[in-house]
Amino acid sequence: MAKSIYDQTYARSMRDPQGFWAAAAEDIHWDRRWDRVFDDSRPPFYRWFTGGELNTCYNALDLHVDRGRGKQRALVYDSPVTGTVRTYTYFELRDAVARCAGMLRRQGIEKGDRVIIYMPMVPEAVIAMLACARLGAIHSVVFGGFASNELAKRIDDAKPKLILSASCGIEVNRVIPYKPLLDGAIALAQHTVNRCVIFQRPQETAPMVRGRDIDWNEALAGAAPAECVPVPATDPLYILYTSGTTGVPKGVVHDNGGHAVALKWSMNAVYGMGSGETFWAASDIGWVVGHSYIVYAPLLKGCTTILYEGKPVGTPDPGAFWRVIADHGVSALFTAPTAFRAIKKEDPQGTYMAKYDLSRFRTLFLAGERCDPDTLHWAEERLRVPVVDHWWQTETAWPIAANCVGLGMLPVKPGSPTKPVSGYDVRVLGEDNQEMDAGQIGSIAIRLPLPPGCLPTLWNNDTGYEKSYLTKHPGHYLTGDAGYKDADGYVYIMSRVDDIINVAGHRLSTGAMEEVLAAHPDIAECAVVGVADEIKGEVPVGFVVTKAGVARDEGEIVRELVEKVRERIGPVAAFKTALVVKRLPKTRSGKILRGTIKKIADGQDYVAPATIDDPVILTEITEALGTRGYPKK
Repeated sequence: MAKSIYDQTYARSMRDPQGFWAAAAEDIHWDRRWDRVFDDSRPPFYRWFTGGELNTCYNALDLHVDRGRGKQRALVYDSPVTGTVRTYTYFELRDAVARCAGMLRRQGIEKGDRVIIYMPMVPEAVIAMLACARLGAIHSVVFGGFASNELAKRIDDAKPKLILSASCGIEVNRVIPYKPLLDGAIALAQHTVNRCVIFQRPQETAPMVRGRDIDWNEALAGAAPAECVPVPATDPLYILYTSGTTGVPKGVVHDNGGHAVALKWSMNAVYGMGSGETFWAASDIGWVVGHSYIVYAPLLKGCTTILYEGKPVGTPDPGAFWRVIADHGVSALFTAPTAFRAIKKEDPQGTYMAKYDLSRFRTLFLAGERCDPDTLHWAEERLRVPVVDHWWQTETAWPIAANCVGLGMLPVKPGSPTKPVSGYDVRVLGEDNQEMDAGQIGSIAIRLPLPPGCLPTLWNNDTGYEKSYLTKHPGHYLTGDAGYKDADGYVYIMSRVDDIINVAGHRLSTGAMEEVLAAHPDIAECAVVGVADEIKGEVPVGFVVTKAGVARDEGEIVRELVEKVRERIGPVAAFKTALVVKRLPKTRSGKILRGTIKKIADGQDYVAPATIDDPVILTEITEALGTRGYPKK
């Protein structure tokens, strides 16, 4: 039987990775060609394209202008929450970015400096990211919903010279002031931030700190456009913080060279997109999907990209996504299964789809969490286009497993993101580091070296990189996901192997939430588990044991706990439920049985572990959950 294009391409990437990625790199403009495609002189810190120099912003903007495509749409900003639609051509976006880079240079920013971007989904945020890349500065975008202490941790780790922010973010029916959160973070941080540039939105005017804060438009006025600064391929493009199991965020680094090569390659191979077509990743720039597939990959490919400030429902109705697709001629949409569960709940028959012209729409991509087969089938039946579930991580920046549209789609198996993408040698390993047989669940790992674009290390933390990712399975990168491969080589992702939960596509640490609960003066001990939720995928539920002698109203304690998590982690955590229980189920060695609690809450069968100190506690937990409507019917 003839091998598919996917099979041939994947086999080539495994057989000759250096030749494979050197060929892909020909699609990028290099100011200086690399000396070595792959540098393994300092294992396990492997690097791609050492000696090469390039500028990511030049490749994303100026290159297309120089090739005569300056009048093509580059970025479309669609904001139903403000009633705004604004379009930038490649000419206009290039000029706006060059001016913004000039403004940053006037604030003292140069190659290698860090800039934190704490902004909502506005064009200025995308322009700021690209302006940093233009100068060779390293940006670190922090999601606008994060609370002061989370922002402070990132300030202390990245040590930025400058913070770019805005007066507010806008939700469906409320304005969220950012400035009090920013001021609080700067007060909490050990690292001193001397300058902030604030973009004032009409919905909320932020108070300014004299001598530190400067108005965005004033800072921009008279700034001379800046040229693109070539940087080594191995220099960081950005740092993006992801939840760590200890509650301390990990600064994932992505470099300039390998990142540009892999992302541009993925646009055609994985997503089937050609230059000039319109791609929409309905995510947020605070997350890796926004970095990779709102900003960098579509622009590197010469596509039109959509920046959407709204929700799948409520802005104004469950037809919001279909309106955007119809209005802007979107060919492919990439979003989280959560968004489709929300649309399906509000519009189960898909009646809103019929109101819009979706004739140019040809593929739906889902990622960010496991896609349940029900949601996949619903989307397929209603949209009548291929629905591609795929899987990747903040650490990889582009897909690990996918049904590669540009390489000829393979048969779909619901529940599977299909097969590994070229460059990724995916293994399912047991505790003994041996490969598991087909169908057996194990720890999903990627044999080193990782392909271009993936993290080379953590920011200023080589030791943390090795400890977090390379220690459990020697010679492999630990994904932290559990799952299996079937007899055809299809990959199935079943769960996390640690305590990171997936709330509406946002990876959040239950350990960080437990730290907040444990800090309450009335709480003796606690556990937080991710419980299945039909809209958000998972939501955190807290279990707390009060200290002896505490006689306060339980409802009051719970309200305080919910407020504390909201204040410390942010509304994004969706922490709304805590149960006061007499005790927590533990092993004899004192380890809390979080996995068992989760199974009870989800209504799954479970076997009381042999090491449990008192099985009666499981009955108490079951009863406590029952009073709060768990498991959900």
